[in-house]
Amino acid sequence: MISFKQNNEITYDDKDLMEENIFITAQADKTPLPVFEDIKTLLPQPLWDGHEDALKCYWKAWEIAFSNIRMPKESTGFVSSYIDAAFNGCIFMWDSAFMLMFGKYADRIFKFQKTLDNFYSHQHVDGFICRQIEEETGNDVFTRHDPSSTGPEVMAWCEWDYFLNFGDKERLSCVYPCLIAYHQWMREHFTWRDGTYFSSGYGCGMDNCPRLDEKYHVCYDHGHMIWVDACMQELNACNILLKMSDVLGRKEFVDELTEERDLLFKVINDKLWDDETKFYYDLKKDDTFNGVKHIGAFWSLLAKCVPDDRVEDFIAHLNNENEFKTVHRVPTLSKDHEEYNPAGGYWCGSVWAPTNYMVLKGLDEYKKFALSHEIACEHLNAVVEVFKETDTLFENYAQELVDGKYNKGSMSRADFVGWTGLSPISIMFEYVFGIKPDAANNKITWHINLLERHGIDKYPFGKNGELKLICEKRKNVSEKPKITVESNLPVILEIIWDNGSRSETISV
Repeated sequence: MISFKQNNEITYDDKDLMEENIFITAQADKTPLPVFEDIKTLLPQPLWDGHEDALKCYWKAWEIAFSNIRMPKESTGFVSSYIDAAFNGCIFMWDSAFMLMFGKYADRIFKFQKTLDNFYSHQHVDGFICRQIEEETGNDVFTRHDPSSTGPEVMAWCEWDYFLNFGDKERLSCVYPCLIAYHQWMREHFTWRDGTYFSSGYGCGMDNCPRLDEKYHVCYDHGHMIWVDACMQELNACNILLKMSDVLGRKEFVDELTEERDLLFKVINDKLWDDETKFYYDLKKDDTFNGVKHIGAFWSLLAKCVPDDRVEDFIAHLNNENEFKTVHRVPTLSKDHEEYNPAGGYWCGSVWAPTNYMVLKGLDEYKKFALSHEIACEHLNAVVEVFKETDTLFENYAQELVDGKYNKGSMSRADFVGWTGLSPISIMFEYVFGIKPDAANNKITWHINLLERHGIDKYPFGKNGELKLICEKRKNVSEKPKITVESNLPVILEIIWDNGSRSETISV
């Protein structure tokens, strides 16, 4: 809808939800920034016998992360200190969301989550939020209807992940109207007639992935295509916003979210699934598949939209050595594509921490815990091997060995923490160690696969919980784990290993 001011300047109408956006009028938080050396002992303290390099990589990630924390500059409209994407002087929507997913482990030291407040504070009156905002000026980098202007829609997922870790219902209540308004804007402006979504190389975050016909620009154009990852991200957003609605008791958006959820589930499986190759593809404007197997299709796992009778065939692509089972999984482009680059090539094959984290989280939805542990170990090993040679972390990594060694990806930036902090922090904790929290239900689940003595001291749980979780050395995967647990609050601990499980309530 368009309205006209008296001076004939065209603007756009307010959305009622924006009256609930508390971030637009918030005052900037100028709390002094933490210094890594001063707070290091307050961070979670992992131990893992025989893996000192992985632990060094862990601490290096935190050191770089804390060096990238910034205070909001005057007149930018930013309302909170934030972690910088360490890329080009801008904050990025999906970079920030993924950085926060390891920043949660230092929440009591610095509120990494508030990085997203700077996007909410720049939300337009109709719900739009630009995906990239300049740190010096606070200006949007893209105009609203540019195909690259916004996305992927991952902020709701990030906020829900924090809720599972901390159970902060008050935070959920504050961000809910912002997320609903943004989702409504996406549905109104980034969809085709059938309710499916489009994006661009930049808009989906996978810049140079070869998904479009040659006549279109790989980064900027939508190509009149239905974008498989965009549809799945929006389905995931519907699922999460419905969960938030339930927790908060807000029913006014349930019908529209449910209707869109059901529509997207159906259209993804009716239009984007190829029964011959057992894969989801982007759909070109002539209603044919583009035939490109890329990592964006695996958002289907996180969105829980793969029907039961398709799950095994689809996940099998992750174990196919001609497609996605490279030495270092998961490449962003299948090996059987003509533009696949063994050295990485950015989004033509490189392995990226955020997309790996997405795949691992998606495998959880289908209880493929052994596979997620296997992929996580491969990934962490590759990152640590490069770290041993370079003493730093990179934006992305090559998926195949070069001269017998793991290598950083081509076109990759160093000191990238940045979302690569996910690898030695969240991926190590949640998938290599196997420790996963659910603060909303006062529960920790621990999938124990490692044989070495390992665990975490000062593990944060919920708003005030702190635990010490140690598993002693085992002879084989079937041996019942010997666990030491110390906690400052009662918590349910479920232990799962190769041939057994047990659950107990840990007392103070």
